[in-house]
Amino acid sequence: MANLKEKYVKELAPKLQEKLGLTNKMLIPRLQKVVLNMAFGIVEKDVQKHILDDLTKITAQKPMLCKARKSISNFKLRENMPIGAKVTLRGDKMYEFLDRLTAIAMPRVRDFKGISDTGFDGRGNYTFGVKEQIIFPEISIEKVNKITGMDITFVTSTNSDEEGYELLKALGMPFANANNKG
Repeated sequence: MANLKEKYVKELAPKLQEKLGLTNKMLIPRLQKVVLNMAFGIVEKDVQKHILDDLTKITAQKPMLCKARKSISNFKLRENMPIGAKVTLRGDKMYEFLDRLTAIAMPRVRDFKGISDTGFDGRGNYTFGVKEQIIFPEISIEKVNKITGMDITFVTSTNSDEEGYELLKALGMPFANANNKG
C-alpha cells in the first residue's frame, strides 16, 4: 500500500484544491498533528504502567503523563497525581497512525457503521472517542489489566469544519453520514 503522506501530496491535495475552489495551494487543508489522550484516573502503579505501555505500543512514541492540577478530597485526588497520558504525533508517524487506524483498527470494532461527523470544534479540528484500546492489533487482549478508552484529536490547518471534513474524508476517515457535509 502506498504511503498515505505521498498519496496526500500527489493525489489528494490537488483534488482538494479543485473541490474546495482554492486558487492558492498554500490554503489546501493539511493535517498538522494527531493527539491521543487516555485518562485513567486514580489507579495502582502497575495498572498505570500497563496503560502507558499500551499507549506506547499503539503510537510507537513515549506518552507524556498528565497530572492533576489541584486536590479534590471527594475524589481522593491530590495535586500532581498522574491521572492520564497523552501523545502528540506529527509527520510520518501521524500519517502511519492514521493509516493503521482507518485500515486496521476501526474495522475491528463490533457492528462498525462509521464514525459520527459531529465531532468538529468549529475550527476544522475533529475529535472522537474510542471505547477500548484493544481495537488496535498491537495490543494483546490477554495482557490487558484494565480496558480504557481514549480520545483522538485530528488538528488541521484550516479554520472551517467543512474543509476539515473534506480533508479527513479524503484521507480515509470512515464517516457514517458521508453525504451530510460538504
